[in-house]
Amino acid sequence: MNTTEATSTDGYSGDDYYGNMNSPCSTGTSLTQGSNYQPILFYLVFTLGLTGNCLVLWVLLKYMKLKTMTDICLLNLALSDLLLALSLPLWAYHAQGHEFVGDSPCKIMAGVYQVGFYSSILFVTLMSVDRYLAIVHAVAAMRARTLRYGALASIIVWVASIGAALPEAIFAAEVWEDDEDSGSSCQRIYPEDTEKTWKLLRNFGENGVGLVLCLPIVVFCYISILTVLQRLRNSKKDRAMKLIFAIVGVFVVSWVPYNVVVFLQTLQMFDIGNSCEASTQLDKAMEVTETIALAHCCVNPVIYAFVGEKFRKCLGTVLSRYPLCKKLSKHAMVSSRGSENETSNTAV
Repeated sequence: MNTTEATSTDGYSGDDYYGNMNSPCSTGTSLTQGSNYQPILFYLVFTLGLTGNCLVLWVLLKYMKLKTMTDICLLNLALSDLLLALSLPLWAYHAQGHEFVGDSPCKIMAGVYQVGFYSSILFVTLMSVDRYLAIVHAVAAMRARTLRYGALASIIVWVASIGAALPEAIFAAEVWEDDEDSGSSCQRIYPEDTEKTWKLLRNFGENGVGLVLCLPIVVFCYISILTVLQRLRNSKKDRAMKLIFAIVGVFVVSWVPYNVVVFLQTLQMFDIGNSCEASTQLDKAMEVTETIALAHCCVNPVIYAFVGEKFRKCLGTVLSRYPLCKKLSKHAMVSSRGSENETSNTAV
């Protein structure tokens, strides 16, 4: 995703991914040339994300038939997370020191990753809004929570995500280092006269989506849902509230640290806290926070699908057709009893 150094080659940045234009030192850390543990984590997240999201797509498309806006949101969130997961083998391959031939793999890696990044966080926010409307404004929002509006909102999210990702793919290129032993790296090469502008747009784009737009909406929606649940006398209220805290907690842990590091790196572009030691610490922090953010794509299927009673009931019915999965299906069916009127595929 990024580093801050002109000579440090991260994922697909140019001089520096997020733009410390006057970096005083070289740290040498990057997404594609980071710690030895990163390729292992990338492959692990890829495996879990591929399995979980493919299972969600299979159940939704073959057995649930996409009847509500919630179904549409869940489908697109799974597609988004799957797209993000599919970019990880390329990252891991490059992080192990392997070199790409030509610029095309870099452009694909950068574009696919960024589309997945933006769409995933936007669809999580859309899911939160859908849950808010379904619970807080259940009657008034019936006309808005239709299949048609769900499809329209999804198209808008995909168009916005692709638009935001285009510069990443356009400027991505495989760059060889001056030192032959250093090999090559996948960087973003900006036009020299507009380099700082592009980097600022990249920073503000991610911070704007992650911190300014999506985080307040998610928090507002679930606080409103909690307020409604507290007034209800329902045996499942406590479980629903715990799931809400889990959803918000996972969102905050996954995206806020990463966006804070991006913001701090943006400040360095204006010579605020711009020192060798600070750059080194931020590069290390970026390496950790970006890996946590990437892991979100394999957590979403669990908190938005598998804990949903309607989805589990459908999954249990599907698994019951396979002898080796009968025990698992029985557990899913038992946990879903008493929820015949459940209309949501999500945690609450």
